[in-house]
Amino acid sequence: MASEKKFINEKMNRVLLKEYLKDKTDRAGFGGCEVSRTPMGTRITLHIERPALVIGRKGRNIRKLTSDVQEKFNFDNPQIEVQEVNVPELNPQIMASKLANSLERGWHFRRAGHSTVRRILQSGARGCQIILSGKITGPRHRVEKFVDGHIKHCGEEEKKWMHEGFATAKVKLGVIGVTVQIMDPNARLPDEIDVSAPKLDDKSKEEKDSPVDQVKDPEKEKQPEEEKSKERVEPKVEKAEKKDSKKEDPKEKVEPKVKKAEVKKAEEKDSKKEDPKEKVEPKVKKAEKKDSKKEDPKEKVEPKVKKGEEKDSKKEDPKEKVEPKVKKAEKEDSKKEDPKERVEPKVKKAEKEDSKKEDPKERVEPKVKKAEKKDSKKEDPKEKVEPEVEKADEEDDENEVKDDASA
Repeated sequence: MASEKKFINEKMNRVLLKEYLKDKTDRAGFGGCEVSRTPMGTRITLHIERPALVIGRKGRNIRKLTSDVQEKFNFDNPQIEVQEVNVPELNPQIMASKLANSLERGWHFRRAGHSTVRRILQSGARGCQIILSGKITGPRHRVEKFVDGHIKHCGEEEKKWMHEGFATAKVKLGVIGVTVQIMDPNARLPDEIDVSAPKLDDKSKEEKDSPVDQVKDPEKEKQPEEEKSKERVEPKVEKAEKKDSKKEDPKEKVEPKVKKAEVKKAEEKDSKKEDPKEKVEPKVKKAEKKDSKKEDPKEKVEPKVKKGEEKDSKKEDPKEKVEPKVKKAEKEDSKKEDPKERVEPKVKKAEKEDSKKEDPKERVEPKVKKAEKKDSKKEDPKEKVEPEVEKADEEDDENEVKDDASA
């Protein structure tokens, strides 16, 4: 019982280790782990989509992870090795976690399931099956399956070629379990048989491997065979010709008799029967006469066609009717004066009248000149007064002189 408990504890320890590593490396894309014992210690191999996140700067994260694993799970000298997953679409654990993440983000389960199946098959997998179980839509638990390609459900092939991954999606309604099963693209099933070419014996190999000099010329081999066959055939042909020459052909005996009888019968028939051509010729002549009397339908039609053409020629073309009218209208338009032409002489007359009409300034100017002349002719009153004043002064002077004289 002690040994059995030991194996059970080891298995439980490995399951707990897997869950622990999955939680720690979930962001990096955990694709599974393998634990193997070596003389140097315990080797743990991690399959990661992005290994840089697990290793960390200068290996800081990986050293911390190894120390935690040694403390929690009591492994002897654990050594963690990180391997990158080349094709993540063929890793069921990575695809299950991605599908669970998309369901948590609110994708519809059918859309998420079908898109995941399509991606897996496009990457080269032989088959894929996705199982969603839980409260997908509504209050009741149910299961939805998305299957495509070739799938094995049991047997040795299922254990060997089918890979499975599981993840959980925590949604409002509850927890949805996501199971992804992928069939390896390199799977070899027992019902697939390759038919190989047959193996050659040692003798046939020697014949094929023999040099070219040993090969016989086919033309030389054919020549003696042909000569022998000719020698065999020639005496038989000569014998057959001799027999034919001796035996008279029965046809030669019968042919002259048959010919004579046929000639006689033909002569009698020819004498009695008239030549069919002689019977036919008068009928042909009568038919020709009737045809000559009957008018050709083309000859009947032709005068009608000519009459129709004459009528058409008599009928005036509508264009010809319209053309004289158009010409008359053009003449009338040419006769009708353009309104501009009517207005132009009036404008010219108005301009002439305006030119004839004197500008009021021109009328005023001569009057101004006349007035200036009159003003020039009219003496200035000062000029008139000045001689009178001079005369009065002279008279006053004379009067003074008289008064002085009288005094």
